[in-house]
Amino acid sequence: MDPLYLSYSQANGVPQESKLATYMNHQSSSPTSSLNQSMVALTLDQPVSIKKENVGGTTYFYPTSSGETGPLAEEVPSTTPVPTVVMPNFTVYTGSPTHVSSLKEKSSTSGFYVSEELRMEQMHRNALILAQPDPEQYPDLPAEVEHYRDLCPLKPVAAAPANKTQLMGYSASSYKATNVKTGIRYCLQRIHGYRLPNTKCMAVVDMWKQLEHSNVVQLRDVFTTKAFGDYSIIFVYDYHPGAETLTMKHFQQCEPVNGYTDPFSADPNAPRPYSHQKNKILLQQQSNLLPESVIWNYIIQLTAGLRVIHAAGLACRTLDPNTIILSGRSHLRINSVAIPDVLTCDSTATNPHHLTSHCQQEDLTSLGKLVLALACRSLVACNRENIQTSLDLVARAYSPDLRNLIMYLLTNSQQPQQPKSVTDLMPMIGARFYTQLDAVQARADMLENELAKELENGRLCRLLVKLGTVNERPELNMDQAWSETGDRYMLKLFRDYVFHQVTEDGSPWVDMSHVVQCLNKLDAGVSDKICLMSRDGQSILVVSYAELKHCLEQSFSEILSAATKQDIS
Repeated sequence: MDPLYLSYSQANGVPQESKLATYMNHQSSSPTSSLNQSMVALTLDQPVSIKKENVGGTTYFYPTSSGETGPLAEEVPSTTPVPTVVMPNFTVYTGSPTHVSSLKEKSSTSGFYVSEELRMEQMHRNALILAQPDPEQYPDLPAEVEHYRDLCPLKPVAAAPANKTQLMGYSASSYKATNVKTGIRYCLQRIHGYRLPNTKCMAVVDMWKQLEHSNVVQLRDVFTTKAFGDYSIIFVYDYHPGAETLTMKHFQQCEPVNGYTDPFSADPNAPRPYSHQKNKILLQQQSNLLPESVIWNYIIQLTAGLRVIHAAGLACRTLDPNTIILSGRSHLRINSVAIPDVLTCDSTATNPHHLTSHCQQEDLTSLGKLVLALACRSLVACNRENIQTSLDLVARAYSPDLRNLIMYLLTNSQQPQQPKSVTDLMPMIGARFYTQLDAVQARADMLENELAKELENGRLCRLLVKLGTVNERPELNMDQAWSETGDRYMLKLFRDYVFHQVTEDGSPWVDMSHVVQCLNKLDAGVSDKICLMSRDGQSILVVSYAELKHCLEQSFSEILSAATKQDIS
């Protein structure tokens, strides 16, 4: 018997904390009636008969029956009203909690099913994961590369001929592929026509493999291959379906203003977003600029990724709109890491630590250019001749904090012995961290509520599978009347009671709450009784859900036993 604990002070016996927990036998699988019988009756106006025992200075109180006597048993009157709580032996969805409903999210108040918006987003991701290449457009794709198969280009031919882009002067392609050993999809980034001169860079690759962060795309493997007909090096990353680069999200669809257009938006195959030479900056109207909260959201995520990268003794070196992907609503990840380290590996470098420190400083400068480009919605805003004009636009449209952060990142340090650090940006971001944290937690609450709507579906699905396996089975063990006799006949009548109800005039009566309630009671095996009637009205049975559950488990066990014998034979 589980004790009801009352904690007392060992020194003077004065109660420090008094707790009366409702006694319940959690190991019992009996229906609700037996559950109620196993509970301790705690009344409000009558004394409770209990016995107490002192062990190690702690007094334990046990509820006793009225006839129990002994040296340890004594009557202790109840002075504080203690409510009795009866826990159900089943679980159902109870609706959206108030703190989620108050978020005013479209997907948080969509009834008893997952929201349509969230469902469509997940279905779109699943469709992208299962997509296959068109053999007419990609006739030369290899069937397998190392232990990856089902290669599918991630960029359409119309947007990028031959699926090629430029990365550090090399042609590059991206593919979705399936690992033949695990069945998991990965993203393969192929660098065309590159032969690895030596394997000394693999030490840096191993360091990148060990780096895990929610704002960095995880590197999984690096290998060379000739499966494409040339010498290529393949970088294997985690695959995030539906992700798009910052260039695709914020720059390619910018409308021309004042007669100027962004040449990078017109040419998606341009080698680098910051290599354009243009005398005039593309000034966007203030209504077309990004909200400042969005820019700070990006800054917080990018600095979080950079902080982990720099702390690991590495440098990003790929911080531009083409290599930062956006998934979901606003989740940023730094992509294509380790590629510059491999392509520019210098085996003769005498001070690799100094080289890494220099590259980390360049990361901060690249971050400043990226933030300036986002603030101006122009990829040419960070050109040397346009920086002052761009900063003036930022000063007019945004807060001084954003301009000061950009100025700090773009200004060279006057003291080389004290280089800039990503942690120096934390005071500039300030309390905006709390805004981002609140948004993330609110989103998590909403997703947990959507998950709660589907929590019981798996349990009810398993129950329906059992019922469908038993009901109307043609034969079992050469007995063609198996499903029409004994327990199976009772389950057949129960199936009609749940799904085939009709009104007084014979019209179908469809009530989802009736179906869910009956299935929940069957799964719990409660003691409630129902009346089952045959279709011809000649047979009437009054049974409990507990008896029906026993019939279902017994019948399904017979089917499993017969299936096991067939597999063995």
